[in-house]
Amino acid sequence: MSDFIARRTIMVDTQVRPSDVTKFPIIDAMLDVPREAFVPANLREAAYLGENLEIGGERVLLEPRTLAKMLDALNIQPGYVALDIGCGLGYSTALLAHMCDFVVGLEDDDDRAEEAQSLLSEHGIDNAAVVHGPLAEGAAKSGPYDVILIQGAVEAVPEALLGQLREGGRIACVFAEGALGVVRIGHKIDGRMTWRFSFNAGAPVLPGFHKPAAFTL
Repeated sequence: MSDFIARRTIMVDTQVRPSDVTKFPIIDAMLDVPREAFVPANLREAAYLGENLEIGGERVLLEPRTLAKMLDALNIQPGYVALDIGCGLGYSTALLAHMCDFVVGLEDDDDRAEEAQSLLSEHGIDNAAVVHGPLAEGAAKSGPYDVILIQGAVEAVPEALLGQLREGGRIACVFAEGALGVVRIGHKIDGRMTWRFSFNAGAPVLPGFHKPAAFTL
């Protein structure tokens, strides 16, 4: 157990802080949440590597640097309500729960959603709930949200999701472009989205977030 605590500190000191992530709530959350507990059992030894971890079904747990920088760019404030899309086994949801008033984790795999909820409860995180459903549809019932975090790449963001973002709210996602991708932060201003480049990162495109195929004769 203490070995994982040491690895957590090394992760923060070598992957997070050098990436200009210095906000105390993010650092505190990443030091506190046991990343190894929120990955499939066979990946525990790899939990703190600086790379995306494949968790099955073309889905990944984003590398610590990417996730930390996305959280940083969202500029999360106390009292916020957040939506975590593609939450996997709940690691990102647990981080958000340290910084927000309430978090909804959305997972399209029923077993994974159930396990994520159990893990969050097991670790005393009582201001988060994991719901099961298609990722592209969001979780309108608990919205609107101050921030939305998408755990994977997108080619396009569905309008259904943007409609669940509160006026003045922000959404962070990796846009799949070329060989890699770019993280952009979307700001909802006067009901319209303005997207701003944040940094480069890569991840597989989530189901439901591909651009519709162009119709050809």
